[in-house]
Amino acid sequence: MTNYNPSTISWQIPEHDHYQRSWKWYLVASLVGIALIVYAILTSNYTFIIIIVIAGALLFFTYDKEPSLETFALEEEGILMGRRFYDYDEIKNFAVIYKPQQGIKKLYFVLNNNLKPRLSVPLEEQDPVTVRRFLLDYLDEDLERRHEPISETISKKLKL
Repeated sequence: MTNYNPSTISWQIPEHDHYQRSWKWYLVASLVGIALIVYAILTSNYTFIIIIVIAGALLFFTYDKEPSLETFALEEEGILMGRRFYDYDEIKNFAVIYKPQQGIKKLYFVLNNNLKPRLSVPLEEQDPVTVRRFLLDYLDEDLERRHEPISETISKKLKL
C-alpha cells in the first residue's frame, strides 16, 4: 500500500530479512556450531558456549518464521518504522542504493546514535527518485555510499 499524500510516503516492509534455507544449510550451521562449542570447551571459554547456544536458538527458532509486515513512513517530522518514530534530528544522512540487476533497492539512514548507527529499509515497489526527492527536503544525502554495507552482503550470502 502506497500513500502519495505530498506530506507522507508510506509502504509495508518485512520486520526482518527472510531467507529460504535448505537442509544442507542447517547441516553446515550445526557442524560449525558444534566445532565452535568444542573449541570453547578446549579453551575453557564457557561464556562463549552460552553465546553460541543463544545464537543457534535464535537462528533456528526465531528467524525461520515468516516475518510480519510493518508500516514504514516518510513524514514531514521524521520517519516511522513500525512503532518507532525517528525525528529527522536523530538522523545524520540518507542514501538510496538502486541496482536493479543486482536485486538491490534499499534506503539507508545513518543515525546519530552510536548504538544503532544505521537503518536499512527495502524500497519494495517505491520509486527511488520520488523517495530521494522527498528526503532531500529534510536530510543530507550521502553521495559517497554506492554499495550496500559489507555486513548485509555477508548476511545475504550466509542467509543469516
